[in-house]
Amino acid sequence: MLHRPGHAHRSASSPAAERASDRPELAIEVADLRKRYGHFEAVRGISLSIARGETYALLGPNGAGKTSTIEILEGYRRRDGGSVRVLGMDPGKDTRRFRERIGIVLQSTALEPELTVRETACAFASLYPRPLEVDQVLDMVDLAHKRDQRVRSLSGGQQRRLDIALGLIGDPDVIFLDEPTTGLDPEARRKIWQLIGSLGERGRTILLSSHHMEEVEALADRIAIMVGGRICAEGSPQDLQTTYGGLTEIRFGLDVQSLPETFPAPLRPLAAMKRGTVTMKVRNATPVLADLSNWSFRQRIELRNLTVTRPTLEDIYLDLTRQFAAQAENPEDAR
Repeated sequence: MLHRPGHAHRSASSPAAERASDRPELAIEVADLRKRYGHFEAVRGISLSIARGETYALLGPNGAGKTSTIEILEGYRRRDGGSVRVLGMDPGKDTRRFRERIGIVLQSTALEPELTVRETACAFASLYPRPLEVDQVLDMVDLAHKRDQRVRSLSGGQQRRLDIALGLIGDPDVIFLDEPTTGLDPEARRKIWQLIGSLGERGRTILLSSHHMEEVEALADRIAIMVGGRICAEGSPQDLQTTYGGLTEIRFGLDVQSLPETFPAPLRPLAAMKRGTVTMKVRNATPVLADLSNWSFRQRIELRNLTVTRPTLEDIYLDLTRQFAAQAENPEDAR
């Protein structure tokens, strides 16, 4: 048995080496990526990095450059500038070796309706040098009990799970998911979320594209929002809420038509009352709620139907895309 060096080896390492060892291993690295169609620059020098095992959502409205970016990362479109590495390889050059390491689940897939589920999976498995066991993958996506059913007999949710199974059959390290739950009912959508979440737990790196903000918030470790060929915001869902979430609305009802004289003086300038309902918009709701609770307890006054509403991820996405689209159309206003 080989013995590893102990503390003596650790003490000999430099601070720089220790810092490097703490950095996450990257699955995807993009620097100054550019793509042009004639005179139109669709992707304008974006840079991003995705760690192994991370689920990263790339969002953007139609025409944002998102699809071009993803297709370049998948190796289906050539870039005009910048550098791209997926699993240490250039998608534009290491074609065969690269494709054996990735899985792609498109928004819609044309499957042969007369084949059985197992026959379909076996056909795809034959394309890879070291595929996973077909029955193992079908069990992973909860289709083992449907293995002998023809594809045409599957429900929409079951067909989508089969799409994902085909994306996994080659045992990929990176999986590209395009709108994985479009058109599915809530129960089927939740099952696929659970499946995608389990892939991340198994160390798969996932690049997700979706217009369902609830889905993105449930699945993504980090989010990038693209507008006009550039990334205008990036971070975890919590980071985006904190940075771009704006004001929180506090609303409650009182059994009076105007604010009582005992209402806390520091909160009066924040409170607007109309037909017995008080609305307050604040940046930090915690101290305001504490003051309101103390006041209502001391005065024995009920805060009826109290609600605290922060802007949702969808609100933030829509606001950012509108804001940056307006800046792109009026560059003088963005200075």
